[in-house]
Amino acid sequence: MIKGFFHSGLVVEDMDKMVAFFRDALGLSVLREAHSKAPPEGDHTGIPGAERILVFVGFPDGGHQIELVKYIDPPSPAGRPDKHQLGASHICFYVDDMDAIYKSLSAQGVHFVTPPIIRDNADGSRGGICYFQDPEGNYLELIQG
Repeated sequence: MIKGFFHSGLVVEDMDKMVAFFRDALGLSVLREAHSKAPPEGDHTGIPGAERILVFVGFPDGGHQIELVKYIDPPSPAGRPDKHQLGASHICFYVDDMDAIYKSLSAQGVHFVTPPIIRDNADGSRGGICYFQDPEGNYLELIQG
């Protein structure tokens, strides 16, 4: 039986750039790093001899993590599905101030698909939603309220 979430993984090209984005722009912490080399007969990846660098980012108090995976050998082929294609994915973050994070990330040059769509909730609070992209084009989402 599935008991909960552990992590979501993204295969990345430039580990340093991606770690800097998730750490510095989004405020996540680097939780752990690992260098992994599969045996010649393969491992759970199904890629015999795969060598990769893994960096887990998230919040220090636990919960869901994002695993950044850089394949050294064999290198990852280029290409990424667009947001509406089969196989596309995204990661969503809760935020408490959509306007502030939108302004902050925009000032850092982060590409947003659209500005936040803000609405008034039935309880009088404000809610919002928007999509943006990390430096390698992966789609991320922000939700408020």
